[in-house]
Amino acid sequence: MTRPLVDNRTARRLFLDRHQLLRPQTGTGKAHDLDRLLHALGFVQVDSVNTLARAHDLILWSRQGQFRPRALMQLVADHRTAFEHWTHDAAIIPMQFYPMWRLKFARDEARMRARWPQWRREGWDAEIDTVLQHVADNGPTSSRDVGRDEQRGSSGWWDWHPSKTALEFLWRSGRLAVCHRQAFRKFYDLTERVIPTGHRCDRREDEEIADWAMSQALDRLGFGTSGELAAFFEIVTRDEAKNWCKNALASGRIIEVDIAMADGSPRHSFTTEATLDHASSMPEPSTRVRILSPFEPVLRDRSRAERLFGFHYRIEIFVPEAKRQYGYYVFPVLQGDRVIGRVDAKRTGQTLTVRAFWPEAGVKMGKARTVSIVSEMDRVKYLADAKVVEFAKGWLQT
Repeated sequence: MTRPLVDNRTARRLFLDRHQLLRPQTGTGKAHDLDRLLHALGFVQVDSVNTLARAHDLILWSRQGQFRPRALMQLVADHRTAFEHWTHDAAIIPMQFYPMWRLKFARDEARMRARWPQWRREGWDAEIDTVLQHVADNGPTSSRDVGRDEQRGSSGWWDWHPSKTALEFLWRSGRLAVCHRQAFRKFYDLTERVIPTGHRCDRREDEEIADWAMSQALDRLGFGTSGELAAFFEIVTRDEAKNWCKNALASGRIIEVDIAMADGSPRHSFTTEATLDHASSMPEPSTRVRILSPFEPVLRDRSRAERLFGFHYRIEIFVPEAKRQYGYYVFPVLQGDRVIGRVDAKRTGQTLTVRAFWPEAGVKMGKARTVSIVSEMDRVKYLADAKVVEFAKGWLQT
């Protein structure tokens, strides 16, 4: 039986639409409006690098121009409608998803116990109990509040001192929760003092959690291989994902399709009949130029993004300066359903400097597109808390 073929243009638009980047967005960017956006995305990755704006703030601002950074942290710290934990990396996640993270807590704990060298050290369990008791007695605790006399050592996770490592272990295994951040530093408290009772006491079977994770990933990606679906939340294993796809296909919940890649080659994927129906009636994309975070969800899976958009992207923070092709922290630029280039921009004090823009091959930089990029950089200065934008001489690369 011949599989349906989804052309590349339709596939790109479907993927962008599921990531809230195809259509103009309205709303306040606060409270319930922000909850809705976070739920639609599934999560937003949190990162500390702040050359223009923090990754999570730029991810949300690129979709909702009214968004301001304080609003996201309020969901976690004040409203308790989101929690901070781990997907493929640290992320802020809708609170409704908390019951599904219990499987991840258990698996992460088993993985840490198996791999961390601390577990081979006598007294490590006592160290964890000591840190847990400190939080129970003192409330919100940061890494600065524990282990002040401890030395850092190469055996720790990210070269942390033992008590900091214990805090992270207790958080990753679900016994502590991030209650707020201060100057981007995490503060932890007992889970029962942070997570609302209804979500904390909601228990699900592992099979139900795996089914939820796969179906929700497919809904947010639009289409994908079993491996791509498993990687979305990183709750289920690759083998579990393959079995889920096999069973869902047999029951008619999903169908097989070929997705045309940027180079014209077909890629065997899974989707649903409802998604294909939706794909045939999507509107034309917004013409807005959008500055994307290097941790943008659309580009998170670098291989998938390159296959789908023909856009090769790597963060060059850890590449020696002399060997960088573009720059330390370069931002992808989206217009319509195409990634049109990348921009090197950095805030210094109250000035946002645009040092270079490199268009992708085949992208023509006419006056209208150039003006759109300049206008978008002028808008992003508000998120960057800058007052002026300066364009370096020769910033537009050819």
